[in-house]
Amino acid sequence: MPLNQLQQEGYYKGSQTLLGNGTATEFILSTSNFETLPIEEGEFNIYISNILQDNSTYTYVSPTLTFSTAPSSGSTIMVELIQYDKHYGNYQNIKLKDIVTNFTVSYVGEDKIISKIKRADVLFHAQRAVQELSYDTLRSNKSQEIEIPPSLTMPLPHDYVNYTKVSWHDSNGIERIIYPTRKTNNPAAILQDSDYNYIFDASTGELMLAENSEKWKKYKSGVSTESTNDQSARDLELYNMGGRYGLEPEFAQGNGVFFIDQLKGLIHFGSSLTGKTITLNYISDGLNTNDITVHKFAEEAIYKHIAYAILSTRVNIQEYIIRRFKKERFAEMRKAKIRLSNLKSEELAQIMRGKSKINKH
Repeated sequence: MPLNQLQQEGYYKGSQTLLGNGTATEFILSTSNFETLPIEEGEFNIYISNILQDNSTYTYVSPTLTFSTAPSSGSTIMVELIQYDKHYGNYQNIKLKDIVTNFTVSYVGEDKIISKIKRADVLFHAQRAVQELSYDTLRSNKSQEIEIPPSLTMPLPHDYVNYTKVSWHDSNGIERIIYPTRKTNNPAAILQDSDYNYIFDASTGELMLAENSEKWKKYKSGVSTESTNDQSARDLELYNMGGRYGLEPEFAQGNGVFFIDQLKGLIHFGSSLTGKTITLNYISDGLNTNDITVHKFAEEAIYKHIAYAILSTRVNIQEYIIRRFKKERFAEMRKAKIRLSNLKSEELAQIMRGKSKINKH
């Protein structure tokens, strides 16, 4: 029976301490100690009297933790989420609120470049700096993985700005790159009556649209575009016009295709990808969380970006000062990009050794 919990404390959001009584084998995790309860084993570690337990000694079905042998009376049982609230590797980042504070101390005040400014203004320009640097300088790439449903569509993430790579993985876990197609899309399909007149909503007077176009329905239900035996099924990618013969290089691949419907926020996939697990790598603007952080390699670039943005929008600032900070901002952004590119001489040398090999044709 659950619980004879004589002690239950959350030292931080992500841990819970229980006390064994020698007979109880079941313990219930409390939502007050976890922002979200663990879903399955492997998301947490169990310590009994500060000794890490093997996962064969317990089972977990949310929210109940069951031990095969009851912990001894008076023993302390610590349930701790893995990598939660410990910020492993987070020393490399600095919080945006700290950047705003540091900027105010360094750049704002009497006899400084900016005599007076509201903190809200600094925070606005700091957020804009994070956005701009996230697109091509900061490590803002994110990813998500889903299994493609029968609808052959994937909703775009809420913080999606642009994609960097779309792929599916094979049985060995190797990525297979999926390429965009320019030969089809999903246009807005206008509803028409039997006389081909447009149909309008009686209550709002707006033009009525079908959920999906006929083009998408035919493409979705068509034969796999990666078929190498049925030429008619490959008319979308392979065609022969005028004096050009052979394959189009951009379509000479068998991994599948996709296109993005920006208006509906959906990625549409070819029929050959049904049931495959898709990974979407995309760029975010870095502002999708309340606790925004910036890599320390880009810290100085943020300061220069804020300073230039503030000075360039103020009156009575000499033009040479604005030009100076514009140059400094550019130099710091370039330096941050080089640092964050993470080039290692040994790794680069290993890659370049392959350039000396002779390609046989």
